[in-house]
Amino acid sequence: MSEIEIRAVRFDAPVAQHLIHAALADLGARYGGTGDDTPVDAAEFEPPDGAFLVAYLAGEPVGCGGWRSHGADTAELKRMYTAPAARGRGVARAVLAAVERSAREQGRKRVVLECGDKQPEAIAMYGSAGYERIPNFGFYKDAEGCVSFGRTL
Repeated sequence: MSEIEIRAVRFDAPVAQHLIHAALADLGARYGGTGDDTPVDAAEFEPPDGAFLVAYLAGEPVGCGGWRSHGADTAELKRMYTAPAARGRGVARAVLAAVERSAREQGRKRVVLECGDKQPEAIAMYGSAGYERIPNFGFYKDAEGCVSFGRTL
């Protein structure tokens, strides 16, 4: 198995946007519509208030994830995605660990995230990574099927 390499990139970088569009298409196929209408500004993912990371296998971008500030000491996980061909190879776990490390390095003490109930693989991964259900928040807090999770770093 190839080693996973994680690189910080700008949210609006072409490689990031390619993966984000794939993530939104995946969500659109699961939920309909655009996949996610949460307002997101690329500037929110600039250090020290956020970061965006891309995972590479054999030099190819195969996954991504980022965080943005959600209050003074909390990071919100956004745009986690692994390309179908790379799933089951530890990419998402590597990205999640790198996102958590980045947030911790910028003084965040907690990570929160929104997910949907039609993403059982993501829900299972978050649970196995120590995330617990929290009250829904954010753009989809009142949406049917929204599930939110949090974890202390």
